[in-house]
Amino acid sequence: MLRAIKTTPLHRFSSLTSISRSISTLILAEHDGGAIKSQSISAVEAAKSLDKQTSISLLLAGSGPSLQQAAAHAASCHPSISQVLVADSDKFTYPLAETWARLVQLVQKKSEYSHIITASNSFGKNILPRAAALLDVSPITDVIAISASNQFIRPIYAGNALCTVRYSGSNPCMLSVRPTSFAVSVDSSKCNEAPISQVDLSTFDEDSVGMSRYVNHTAQDTERPDLGNAQVVITGGRALKSAENFKMIEKLAEKLGAAVGATRAAVDTGFVPNDLQVGQTGKIVAPELYMAFGVSGAIQHLAGMRDSKVIVAVNKDADAPIFQVADYGLVGDLFEVIPELLEKLPEKK
Repeated sequence: MLRAIKTTPLHRFSSLTSISRSISTLILAEHDGGAIKSQSISAVEAAKSLDKQTSISLLLAGSGPSLQQAAAHAASCHPSISQVLVADSDKFTYPLAETWARLVQLVQKKSEYSHIITASNSFGKNILPRAAALLDVSPITDVIAISASNQFIRPIYAGNALCTVRYSGSNPCMLSVRPTSFAVSVDSSKCNEAPISQVDLSTFDEDSVGMSRYVNHTAQDTERPDLGNAQVVITGGRALKSAENFKMIEKLAEKLGAAVGATRAAVDTGFVPNDLQVGQTGKIVAPELYMAFGVSGAIQHLAGMRDSKVIVAVNKDADAPIFQVADYGLVGDLFEVIPELLEKLPEKK
């Protein structure tokens, strides 16, 4: 990271200005079920902040019909996308870090992009460091704002301070961005289709990617919205005391059409799986409404939800730190509050 935070001397500004005129960006995109994930579209929105004239290419990898469907969706999901690059091979059936990193290295060697951006989620966090190592550059992670093509803002100390980072290393400048900080506000129905090109994999080094293997994939079989994109999130903490009691949170979420979240303590205790964890080491969310029941408000948890539009907290401890960031707070027993809410709230239509 040393090169990523090195201060650029004033006499180098002229060279940096000339570089910014030829900005080209590669987005490492994730897809599922034949569609681009919204976090990857947020990465495209972030790329727009680099320069109004930047050329944005979106890279997809996978195999089979779902990849082609995702490519068609990518071509028309955002007006700023200049082209869609598709790596179609059985080698990319599963998004393993080794194969993706080698693919990024291959594409970068051919096209020499000035920036490579991905979302700061499990997909991006898995691939970016390895790809950056292969390209011998220092990545800048968890970016929440872009001030210039080489200057970025990221949170430090669990979100309690913001750090301005100026990149002075060699190309490409590699970033992971928080999707919640780059909201997408475009109408995809009005987008022109970008051209779709196949990546030439004839020189892909398959022998160097056998360090890991795909085992299986598990997902929650539920109709609730995805935690990372939900407009309403209902979160429970360790105060719920058991997995059986945590079902009250799930019932309330069903009534409100909300996603379910949990603190690290609730996850570590085994109340819910870890893909529901909100916080510094979990998912970063910024819903319209965030309701926290039995959540004390540790700084690691606040780092994952402090950007929520409206925060409602229920805790029997009047001195709980969660009340310092809450817009509305209720000092009370969640075992009395939640059943009353379930009784009075109408069923979701």
